[in-house]
Amino acid sequence: MTSAEANGTMNRVPTSPPESPTKKAPKYREREQWGNKIEFVLSCMGFCIGLGNVWRFPYLCYKNGGGAFLIPYLICLIAGGAPVFILEVALGQFTSQGGITVWDICPIFKGIGYGTTVICFFLNVYYIVVLSWGLLYLYHSFSHTLPWATCDNEWNTASCLTVKELNITLSNLTSSEVADSPKVDAAVEFWERKVLQISDGIHNPGVIRWELALTLFLAWVICYFCIWKGVKWTGKVVYFTATFPYVMLTILLIRGVTLNGAMKGIIFYLKPDFSKLLDGQVWIDAGTQIFFSYAISLGCMTALGSYNTFHNNFYKQCIFISFLNSGTSLYAGFAIFSVLGFMATELGVDVAYVAESGPGLAFIAYPKAVTQMPAPSLWAVLFFFMILMLGLDSQFVAIEGFVTAIVDMFPSYLRVGYRREYFIAVTCFVSFLIGLSMVTNVSLHSSFA
Repeated sequence: MTSAEANGTMNRVPTSPPESPTKKAPKYREREQWGNKIEFVLSCMGFCIGLGNVWRFPYLCYKNGGGAFLIPYLICLIAGGAPVFILEVALGQFTSQGGITVWDICPIFKGIGYGTTVICFFLNVYYIVVLSWGLLYLYHSFSHTLPWATCDNEWNTASCLTVKELNITLSNLTSSEVADSPKVDAAVEFWERKVLQISDGIHNPGVIRWELALTLFLAWVICYFCIWKGVKWTGKVVYFTATFPYVMLTILLIRGVTLNGAMKGIIFYLKPDFSKLLDGQVWIDAGTQIFFSYAISLGCMTALGSYNTFHNNFYKQCIFISFLNSGTSLYAGFAIFSVLGFMATELGVDVAYVAESGPGLAFIAYPKAVTQMPAPSLWAVLFFFMILMLGLDSQFVAIEGFVTAIVDMFPSYLRVGYRREYFIAVTCFVSFLIGLSMVTNVSLHSSFA
């Protein structure tokens, strides 16, 4: 062997034997990022702007001094909500980690990450039950005659009266006569006896409501296919789910302000009562609404921020989202109370008589109101489709926050091949099984109020 051949042999890089196609290692996925800045903003909007903006803020506003309530609300937003919201996004963007592993920067606080992730999981289990209710109402809204508008259904009792019949009856009876012969609104009976079929107590759980179980399963299937391919796919979905509720809300607002008595409801909604500012409960309600609406301390904002590029200007984006979130709450109040003002005018009662919050607004008060409007089925479909969209993007973004936290703990395992998709499927299925306990005859609807 010549010296040249010897050098060539020594310098040759050894080649590994060809890999068998059947033994090829699964491809490890790199951590994803948002396709663009708009996708991040829309995802944050979708998660923050949800049912609470429509069914909680307007009621709190009227109850706590109307326009005067905006003072403690804005103070709590500026002093607490917005700074913490920005901080959570900043932590996620700086570390590119989810709600648990982000605390590797200070391990002594890692328990916060575990705690918020557990809370997020249970939130995902019960919040989606609202979507199952909404889907069932949406299904019934396609009827020629809305089932909660009459007392001719199999679930109605002898005490059932329609909205106008109930108001006439109560106005002609004394308080003792009302107590001796209680009357029930048709919309209330549809909610309690048809949709929920509430039992006589927690000691009697009854059976799983098959209709709600089906709509709950459908809601989980929709959520799964919204996030199964990661944020690249989720970022495309939110273009529709985060913006379409505004179209629905605007349509409902335009219809609402054209109704007779709409101004009565709007004045009732915003008429300031500054004496309420001396009540501590008003300030507690303001702070609670801010933390609830901005999803503070759930780890989801950290997860969404973690998919940003390192030098993304999240500060301006968060300020924009804060203004939009609070503005949506105020905007929704006009749409809701204009219709409630119409209903109060039709019945000849005060707006306070028909005002509700939580499920009572979405599934009793507003459905009753649309029965008094021309083309009630159309407005019911639009309203419940809006409720579905508002709840849907909040739900699947929260699932993404939980999944991100777990996947970032085990990236070498869960980012291989299709394991992330399988993990999301298992998470959704397990959550669905747990959620079946919430669609039995023991209803948990009061916890949403």
